[in-house]
Amino acid sequence: MKNYIKELRSKFKKYEIDGYIIPKNDDYFTEYSKLNRLEVISNFSGSAGLAIILKNKNYLFTDGRYTIQSKIESGKNFKIYGFEKLINCSLFKNLTLGIDPKLFTNTVIKNYFLKYNKIKHIKNNLIDEIKNQKKDTSIPFFSLDKNIVGESVNSKLKKITNYLKKNKSDYIFISAPENVAWTLNIRGGDGPNSPIPNSRLIVSKSKKILLISNLKKCKQLLKNKIIKKDEFLNVNTLPSKILHLKGKNFIVDDKSCSIFYENLIRSKFKIIKRKDPIYLLKAIKNKIEIKNMIDAHILDGAALTKFLFWIKKINKKKITEVEAAKKLENFRKLNKNFLYPSFDTIAGSGKNGAIVHYRANKENCRIINKRDIFLCDSGGQYKYGTTDVTRTICFSKQKQKIKNVFTKVLKGHIAVATTNINKNDIGKKIDKRARKFLNKSNLDYAHGTGHGVGFFLNVHEGPQSITKINTVKIREGMILSNEPGYYKTNEYGIRIENLVYVKKLKKNLLFQNLTMAPIEKDLINIDLLTASEKNYLFKYHLEVYSKISKYLNLNERKWLASFI
Repeated sequence: MKNYIKELRSKFKKYEIDGYIIPKNDDYFTEYSKLNRLEVISNFSGSAGLAIILKNKNYLFTDGRYTIQSKIESGKNFKIYGFEKLINCSLFKNLTLGIDPKLFTNTVIKNYFLKYNKIKHIKNNLIDEIKNQKKDTSIPFFSLDKNIVGESVNSKLKKITNYLKKNKSDYIFISAPENVAWTLNIRGGDGPNSPIPNSRLIVSKSKKILLISNLKKCKQLLKNKIIKKDEFLNVNTLPSKILHLKGKNFIVDDKSCSIFYENLIRSKFKIIKRKDPIYLLKAIKNKIEIKNMIDAHILDGAALTKFLFWIKKINKKKITEVEAAKKLENFRKLNKNFLYPSFDTIAGSGKNGAIVHYRANKENCRIINKRDIFLCDSGGQYKYGTTDVTRTICFSKQKQKIKNVFTKVLKGHIAVATTNINKNDIGKKIDKRARKFLNKSNLDYAHGTGHGVGFFLNVHEGPQSITKINTVKIREGMILSNEPGYYKTNEYGIRIENLVYVKKLKKNLLFQNLTMAPIEKDLINIDLLTASEKNYLFKYHLEVYSKISKYLNLNERKWLASFI
């Protein structure tokens, strides 16, 4: 890969800067984007990161999921730190750092850089100047019927306008495309693994809307009268249109409204609140969304079970991690409702399994050794639902200490699945349950235990999550992942992940499994499980069998029955 750092530094004099900051996100602040400026400059391909190029030094910041990966991909040219080092960053002082104001929020800049350094806004993106990436393709937006999403646009707009009236605001600027997707019941093709419609939306307190995007993408919506002509605004004409709106104030979101758009709105309006209520509205799925997610997970579970049977019992060839990932995708493709993966499959055998978000490619991948354990984290976008599941499997008898660690991870997984949510009603409390058994042996993992998941949208969404710090109340209808793990550098990785949704039974809130696929029994030390944990596993596998067996052939069914 060409090193673009020298070219970037050659521009510092022209723009009178001492360094330049490159985030992972694009100007829509989506986690996964078809544009990846961070990878261009740093070779780092993870989903969370930020690089700073100075005249003589380069820094890369990321999180615990990418500790090993970042060193492999970027360690040669970058000093690597955790994100926590960015808070009031003091690794360098009294510098003028250039940024693209469309890629940062005021909150991020204030929290990270303004204490010891100065920031200069540069209109042109300097990475785009040195490497012209593929332009945005115009995959048309499409609408989803109410019987798929379970709630009309009108009903959703009413909730938003009630929020505006309550906060005495004239408008809200919805800057996150996934929140526009939820509001208008539309989807698109702007994410590499997610049906994101790159767009922004203005909603007034009188329920008027302005969809801001590219005309080519919106032609189908206009033609089918999903939106009217006077409700569409080409992204290039937004600045002048904002200045002609009547009213006094706007709500913008501090997570996804860039400095560029905030300054534009602020030039005429007062900004009175900085939180988009749609994150929470979107997180609480209705009964139809849950039903569609259940159906998608049954299809997905059947595909994954076919793959697990194939790789453990049928396949006799030596295959690579890439070939395994491709085979799993082919099993998913057998279903007509499968569209594409919900993220790049993580297929790590042996020491590669210890790289939490490992991405195999033909050049670097390993042949799967029968003595190794194999971690496979994958998911799909279906009509209509989003899946995400991890299974860790083995092909031969494993050492007792590996089985013991796997069983402790499993005990944590079961502890999350059986949580009394009335008692443990925030992610922070549930996270402790997941780590408890590992922590007793002074073991832990450097990632959260669970993230929110979208309905036929992003595989990661908030505000709910199961982490050491999350305090968002877990509510009925929320979907989360349950994925404790353990990673021994240069040896192996273990993770067990199901998606769950929050169900109300009488007055109790509890987690119900969405994921329907067997959990590796050959890695369990059964002596470490309590009677109730054994009972949980029995009931789980009985449910898996009852839901997916009709999609399996006779040999696959017999194998799955052996888990009960």
